[in-house]
Amino acid sequence: MNLYLMRHANAGLSRGNPTLDAKRALIKDGKEQCILMARLLSALKVQVDVIVSSPLKRSLQTAQLVGTEMGYDARVEISAALEPDADYADFQQMLAHYSGYEGVLAVGHNPNIFQFLGRLVTGNGGAAIRMRKGSVARVDLDRHPPLLQWLIDPRMARAIYASVQKSSRPKTSRK
Repeated sequence: MNLYLMRHANAGLSRGNPTLDAKRALIKDGKEQCILMARLLSALKVQVDVIVSSPLKRSLQTAQLVGTEMGYDARVEISAALEPDADYADFQQMLAHYSGYEGVLAVGHNPNIFQFLGRLVTGNGGAAIRMRKGSVARVDLDRHPPLLQWLIDPRMARAIYASVQKSSRPKTSRK
């Protein structure tokens, strides 16, 4: 299985009240991050069979926007294993549940999403892997231990797109 772990896109500042914070939506920049990352995933020919999201609004919006832009037409599934206070055992159970799929995109929160990533890759949680908002990591779970293939954040994606848009050949005039 190829697991794509994604941190939700930018939803502005967190709120002190947990009930209000759970309903926090993506801001304009966050929606743009979703579109950018989905286009990058499509350019990398990423195939996802299922998208799983935390039930919090900002993660669900991220999952839906990315899925729509990638042409994913099934329903985004919800899992409590991706909530901000979920533990690694819950995450492992979720992975076992979706183990029959070839490509799984899981959208969650800081700090547990990068803790899960660190634990998957090292086996003991010793790695601290920073994931900015909107970042996506690809992990090959068929390897033992699982192998981190790549990690791309929106800043890197913007830089890649900007460099591709500039022509490397000098302009010549035609007469």
